[in-house]
Amino acid sequence: MEIYLVLKALWWLLLGVLLMGLAAMVGTDMGVGTILRYVGRSDDERRVALNIIGPHWDGNQVWFILGGGAIFAAWPLVYATAFSGLYIVMLVLLWSMIVRPLGFEYRSKLASPRWRNGWDWCLFVSGFVPMLVFGAAIGNMLQGVPFHFDWRLTSFYTGSFIALFNPLAILCGLLSVAMSVYMGAAMIAMRSEGPMAGRAQGIARLAAVVAIALFTIGGIWVGFLDGYRLVRSPDPWLAQTPLQQTVERESGRWFANFRSAPILWLVPALGYVGILGGLMALRSGRGHLAWWSGALGWIGIIGTAGAAMFPFMMPSSSNPSHSLTVWNASSSERTLAWMVGFTVIFMPLVVWYTSWAFWVMRGKMSAERVRSSEHAY
Repeated sequence: MEIYLVLKALWWLLLGVLLMGLAAMVGTDMGVGTILRYVGRSDDERRVALNIIGPHWDGNQVWFILGGGAIFAAWPLVYATAFSGLYIVMLVLLWSMIVRPLGFEYRSKLASPRWRNGWDWCLFVSGFVPMLVFGAAIGNMLQGVPFHFDWRLTSFYTGSFIALFNPLAILCGLLSVAMSVYMGAAMIAMRSEGPMAGRAQGIARLAAVVAIALFTIGGIWVGFLDGYRLVRSPDPWLAQTPLQQTVERESGRWFANFRSAPILWLVPALGYVGILGGLMALRSGRGHLAWWSGALGWIGIIGTAGAAMFPFMMPSSSNPSHSLTVWNASSSERTLAWMVGFTVIFMPLVVWYTSWAFWVMRGKMSAERVRSSEHAY
């Protein structure tokens, strides 16, 4: 088997791992921001919620950076096409995230209720909007994005900003928000005490039920959706461009991989097992298990989308034959090989320091502890 083929498939898997890590880690922080005004009924409780994720939220952004960096280096055609065609969406995402560090740093600088309430709303926006966009992006990939190439491989986006928030995209976005809220609430339930922990458990249970319902509805919807079928292309281990293939749209095609390899049904099953396991863990008061079960649910949800679309990464609804796949959108063999080397070195370091930080900062967070620390948010 050609090494180039192996590297392409490996980086497709690694990109999935990065997206799953982003969803679980960054999603937790975004979830806390989304429910901050609801789980915290007083200023002290809101400060407790912020300080639960305070030592970790900025470090968790490394998953966001790694995801974008991996797409840029391993899949340059996907990066160029998505970041240029979806430019306005990217700006909305960045603008919403820019106010996030400001909210953390400035919220408690003044004691004015109006000042703090204003920053609480900023933290809500910076938690809700990015996760909505994250899910909506996956929903749009499943439907195809309106772009095509000319003979120079210059991409042209022919859609509109409003069209990106279509019904399926909104459903996927709300599923992403529900999972984010679940993860954030599970974290608060795990590390807070008293009535606040009880409210967080209630929000997490509700979010889990909503996530299960949306995941089910979305799966049925995608089953009737027009998918994409690769009719003709060069051999996967060869360097190639989207101009060298033929792709057709076909109803229900996104389930073809599951039909040809039934073992793939274990992936969506993993999503259900994770979310249902989280519900059971919440009822028994096992916050750590509830959070890890939610991470397992994220793996199942994102893995389901990836397994359904493979080998497509960014299908084109304008010209299906210009769709970007694992085979035609990757970097060179040498680039992918060098990236594997760096990943082998640095990914264990990321996992190690993240685990170390959570271990050092473990334990319950209380209002007394927040008030007594001059470094607390």
